[in-house]
Amino acid sequence: MLRNYEVGHFFDEMMLENDRPRSHYEQLYKQLAQFSNFECRHRNELAQQSFLRRGISFTVYNDEKQGMERTMPFDFVPNIIPQEEWCQLEAGLIQRVRALNAFLQDIYTDQQILHDEVVPRQLVVGSPYFCHPVAQKHFVNRNHIFLAGIDLIRDHQGKYFILEDNLRNPSGLSYVFQNRYCMRKVFPEMFQHYAVRALEKQFTYLLSALEEFAPYHKKNPKIVLLTPGIYNSAYFDHSFLAQQMGIDLVEGRDLLVQDRKVYMKTTKGLKQVDVVYRRLDDDYLDPLEFRADSMLGVAGLVDANRAGNVSILNGMGNGVADDKAIYAYVPAMIRYYLNEAPMIDNVQTYLLSDPDERQYVLEHLSELVVKPVDGSGGYNMLIGPEAGEEEMESFRQAIKRRPEAYIAQPTISLSRIPTFVEDEFSGCHVDLRPFVIMGEKPRVIPGGLTRVALKKGSLVVNSSQGGGGKDTWVLEK
Repeated sequence: MLRNYEVGHFFDEMMLENDRPRSHYEQLYKQLAQFSNFECRHRNELAQQSFLRRGISFTVYNDEKQGMERTMPFDFVPNIIPQEEWCQLEAGLIQRVRALNAFLQDIYTDQQILHDEVVPRQLVVGSPYFCHPVAQKHFVNRNHIFLAGIDLIRDHQGKYFILEDNLRNPSGLSYVFQNRYCMRKVFPEMFQHYAVRALEKQFTYLLSALEEFAPYHKKNPKIVLLTPGIYNSAYFDHSFLAQQMGIDLVEGRDLLVQDRKVYMKTTKGLKQVDVVYRRLDDDYLDPLEFRADSMLGVAGLVDANRAGNVSILNGMGNGVADDKAIYAYVPAMIRYYLNEAPMIDNVQTYLLSDPDERQYVLEHLSELVVKPVDGSGGYNMLIGPEAGEEEMESFRQAIKRRPEAYIAQPTISLSRIPTFVEDEFSGCHVDLRPFVIMGEKPRVIPGGLTRVALKKGSLVVNSSQGGGGKDTWVLEK
């Protein structure tokens, strides 16, 4: 099945240029060599059916052709990471999230990093994600990052870079566990020669971290997961995590605030809530503080948080730190707050508010990727090498109108992994989203979500645009 596989000019996670597998893929390569085309196709169909039967899906709001609900596509060739490599990634990810957490604490209190002009003040306070209700000294219970999703890529030489930070409501954690479940069920023999780090304890770590954020270090706090409801694109993510952690899944109408305390309505009366793990954007969280027309949030929730009677995680206003323009300053934050050199580099980033950098980008649009600073999901961005002249001209005019709304980066040839597409193995581009739990002891969930671009040649791995998932194995000795 891999006889005609071509590595090309990309870094291949599995194969070397001489058509031989990397050492940590050797046993898997031997097993795949024994599979016929029929068996690969049959097992692949079993995997997709497994996802369908268990309702593992996501919603695409703007795809009229295929409907709103889609089953998460899955590919059975795992992304395998050796232990030594993972240890380096783990340390670099924890370092980065610690610095970002310190940054959020600082900008909503003393703003020392802005006074010292390490980060431009206007970039922070002028951000649409800067949360003014949090920027108050008398805010008693101030929390920021509980869970972070950090997107990693590898270039053509195999070097890791951080592509972006997700600190508001990082999604996709449930798929990490579902991918592993599917692999063990449909391809159990693939684990025969590998010692793969287990995922089972991670729910205990997640729950413990939530408990550590409880006000006044309360023992056995009441924790709920606040979801926008069943029509949200990540609703499966919400329901699965709540179920596995043993916490209540609630909507805004299930909660109310009295005397600056949050209560959940139950059949036995009101029960006080101590921690709200919210999967709801800031704008919809509390109609008294943000959008007055929100029917999804809880009136008075922010004030209860301000009084110290409830913790909201992830914290409000985190969007400032995962803004794509702020991203360029994260290495400086690491040096400023931790007095350390960054362990994992950023992708080179051009800030288009700078006249010189803007001029360079406008002259080299065909070579670059241009993204809106507040974008997500791979939407509304320009991939220069794949764009036509009309699309480039449209972006050129948009940049001239609002240069501060965009950043640009070099087009990086993402690494590839053999992927079973259209009854054969093709090299498809991947990225990796590890998840960092920020309790008293920061932890990185071993592996993370490997996303794969299932459209041949595509660099866009987002599930909303045709991407799928792979299991991620972190090896133990």
